[in-house]
Amino acid sequence: MILLVGLGNPGKAYAGNRHNIGFMALDQIARDYSAPPFRSKFNGLISEITLAGERCVLLAPQTYMNDSGRSVGEAARYLKIEPKDIVVLHDELDLPAGKVRVKTGGGNAGHNGLKSITAHIGNEYRRVRLGIGHPGDRALVHNYVLGDFAKSEAAWVEALCKAVAASAPLLAKGEDDAFQTKIFKDMEAALGKNVP
Repeated sequence: MILLVGLGNPGKAYAGNRHNIGFMALDQIARDYSAPPFRSKFNGLISEITLAGERCVLLAPQTYMNDSGRSVGEAARYLKIEPKDIVVLHDELDLPAGKVRVKTGGGNAGHNGLKSITAHIGNEYRRVRLGIGHPGDRALVHNYVLGDFAKSEAAWVEALCKAVAASAPLLAKGEDDAFQTKIFKDMEAALGKNVP
């Protein structure tokens, strides 16, 4: 079993924010794999699907980003899931827009959602870093991540979420390199030379 977590802030006011790309990708996975409707549990919204023969619990914490660990920790304890079987989809400032990298452990790069999760379950969970680009100045980061994606970014955001969903079975099997490669190819096929 794996716990697949999408990070974001709850509520319509935040729905289009760059910080919510984890929610967006998780929602795409839920749609593409015909997940039952999300229900409230663990201070979040959960559903369940099967990916590559693996039971996969989907979790969207509803605690706001900075307290995501509370929801993830509750789910992990109840489901008896080890950190190595937890995968977190999150926005990543340090990657160019549309790029994806998977890593286990490591630093949190100032991401408050990851800091909270690490405080609750330790550091050895997998992170799917979804690149949103950087505004160029550290002073602009707060407003940038809490700002909505521009209309001009809609094509790559949609393509990225669809590529993550299409590649999710590889993630469930622990084939992180193949997951990243497939996303790159899917993005290229969807956007051609317009890949960010």
